[in-house]
Amino acid sequence: MTAHDFEDLLRALAPQVLGTLVRRYGQFEGCEDAVQEAVLAATVQWPADGVPTHPRGWLVTVASRRLIDQLRSDRARRERESATATEVVPEDVPDTDDSLVLLFLCCHPTLTAASQTALTLRAVGGLTTAEIARAFLVPEATMAARISRAKQRIKAAGSAFVLPEGAEREERLRVVLHVLYLIFNEGYTASSGSELHRADLAHEAIRLVRMVHAQLPDDGEVTGLLALMLLTHARREARTTPAGDLVPLDEQDRGAWDRALIDEGLELTKASLAGPALGPYQLQAAIAATHAAAATADETNWPQVHALYLILERIAPNPMVTLNRAIALAETEGPRAGLALLATLDEDARMAGHHRLLSVRAHLLEQTGDTAGAHAHYRRAAKSTASLAEQRYLEARARRTQA
Repeated sequence: MTAHDFEDLLRALAPQVLGTLVRRYGQFEGCEDAVQEAVLAATVQWPADGVPTHPRGWLVTVASRRLIDQLRSDRARRERESATATEVVPEDVPDTDDSLVLLFLCCHPTLTAASQTALTLRAVGGLTTAEIARAFLVPEATMAARISRAKQRIKAAGSAFVLPEGAEREERLRVVLHVLYLIFNEGYTASSGSELHRADLAHEAIRLVRMVHAQLPDDGEVTGLLALMLLTHARREARTTPAGDLVPLDEQDRGAWDRALIDEGLELTKASLAGPALGPYQLQAAIAATHAAAATADETNWPQVHALYLILERIAPNPMVTLNRAIALAETEGPRAGLALLATLDEDARMAGHHRLLSVRAHLLEQTGDTAGAHAHYRRAAKSTASLAEQRYLEARARRTQA
């Protein structure tokens, strides 16, 4: 088994083990620390001794010992047991996977979106605090404090380790999906830094949504989110040049798209749209599927894309949806129509100075022949993003339109 295989196995098992401990002992924060220590012990012992016959039971046993030792504040005993951990499978290790319950707990509504994301990556994703801090470009101490506060708020809320029921479950599931969507978006287009994307975060988001989908296969929005991620991630290799420069969708080599991911995404999109309800992730998946189905950029069914954005705008109004609809509208009715729709966003405080609004307006102005206006907006857009890859792309566009 390779080091990558060990990492994949441990990341898959860690939330299951944590769920078992939280259900048995409560003490979310202590259980989470104990599982992290057990995972660390496994990374040292398993490559040398081999993977146990029952790896999940091994981790539960070691993590339980660590937790008990922590509660007793007995460092000497902890070190002694760490050195002699053996393959012992507790008789009461349940076969059920509590990962979904754990996701609901990490996405508790009392937490901010940033804390939900960080805690999900730590407790369910298996990333270290240092890895999460690097992903979001904050000091490790800052991220550690954020995660610690999140655990304390969950403890103070007195949350039971059970799946909520009825309307509360639906509401909490939307929060879970939103957090996973945020993780994927940060991985697909990093908000700052030298790299356009963070493949590790995108992969982790896809893995977690696959886990949710395995437990809720009939939920249209879960299926739609998985389809959206796969169809979007399929374009990753074509999004940058070998030098790391951004390549826009209409200029990408579609032969470099991952066909297996596209095929799976298309099938999932069909499945997600078969149900009676229609949600934002299903619609976004349908839009991504329309792009994926086009052999070339010129063959894109823009009227269909625009129609889907119109529906999305009605059921989930959002300035970014309107911005994307403006792009589709420009493709069907011309750049001036797109610019007129963009103008409706100028009074939206959420979009003030946003580099996406500036860059799309620059692109449409360029299409109308207003190179001076395009140049000014490309320059402003480049200064408004913290992503170095996007900065380079926008600065190159600005140079192209310079008089």
